[in-house]
Amino acid sequence: MNTLSTQQSSRLLSLDILRGITIAGMIMVNNPGSWSSVYAPLRHASWHGLTPTDLVFPFFMFIMGVSTFMSLRRFNFEPSGAAIWKIVRRTILIFVIGLALGWFGQLVRGLANGENFLTAATHFDTLRILGVLQRLALAYGFAGIITLLFKHKHMIWIIAVILVGYHLILVFGNGYEMSERNIIAIIDNALWGPNHMYKDTTPEGVRIALDPEGLLSTIPSIAHVLIGFLFGRLIIENKDNHTRVEKLLIWGTILAFAGLLLQYGCPINKKIWSSTFVLTTTGFAAQLLGLLIWIIDINGKQKWSRFFHAFGVNPLIVYIFAGVLATLVGSIRFPYQGEPIAIKTFMYNVLLQPWVGDYFGSLLYALIFVTICWLFGYVLYKKNIYIKL
Repeated sequence: MNTLSTQQSSRLLSLDILRGITIAGMIMVNNPGSWSSVYAPLRHASWHGLTPTDLVFPFFMFIMGVSTFMSLRRFNFEPSGAAIWKIVRRTILIFVIGLALGWFGQLVRGLANGENFLTAATHFDTLRILGVLQRLALAYGFAGIITLLFKHKHMIWIIAVILVGYHLILVFGNGYEMSERNIIAIIDNALWGPNHMYKDTTPEGVRIALDPEGLLSTIPSIAHVLIGFLFGRLIIENKDNHTRVEKLLIWGTILAFAGLLLQYGCPINKKIWSSTFVLTTTGFAAQLLGLLIWIIDINGKQKWSRFFHAFGVNPLIVYIFAGVLATLVGSIRFPYQGEPIAIKTFMYNVLLQPWVGDYFGSLLYALIFVTICWLFGYVLYKKNIYIKL
């Protein structure tokens, strides 16, 4: 991990803001006061469908693709040792940090439940293998290598093969069925078993081992990064912001409409990262980026965006901080009225829920949590510290 103090003047401000919006959104939807009291737009779709919450993760993956183009330019997109090592090193680092966050969560919860340190630290039999950071790592790693090995004019065909091939795998492998007969669940169960997987709940209330960040469903996320990569190329090759906005909106609309129209044969589904989910969310992300360039970089309306800038320039480290903080406030207990109570439970059940009610109290807790994470990011931002993984 390198700590850099560099000027940000050369960065496209709107890209940092979009990155910051997505990180703030990811933190907010991951940390409600109570999972039983969450407003509908802040929930993931139970299976097929799309909610605002379903957009934040793929938006960040799209931005990762844009940033990948910009970062690999200095290697002239040639598969040199330095370029490959940069990709491999970053992939391994992000993946290991994702595993470490899961291990840290088990450690703290074990200690809070009275286990000794050695026991709490060695629950490797239940450690989840995949997750958000692990998917980001794998998608970035494979996409980055692809951009070095293949000509960029062929990239659209690679994306098409990935998305069409993945759809066919799902069609013939019960991939659109929410059950453990789903090919995604079968592969993950075979590789690491249900104890190392996320458990989801069907509409009938049945708990199943079907990981939303499964290994097979990581394949279309590679296409996600590659589409972002092509939009990064579009941004760099078009120096005029008006031209950038025009092309972002046109191509974003084409992708979004394609995904929405094709959903009748290929449902939009985040939990299996369906091909139409890739098209629709990358289209929406490109449209939003175009809108932000028009608002921020063309019209100079920047004051409203300063809150998100602190998230956008240090996205992964702020996300990691949020993961650590969520574990601590959910596990650390203190005595209250003669009984131990977790910090999160006290804030929601004792302070917020009786004051403003279940749902708004849950949202208010999430907003407070986001604000605390912003303060951490803001300190780094004000000190010109930019931590790159």
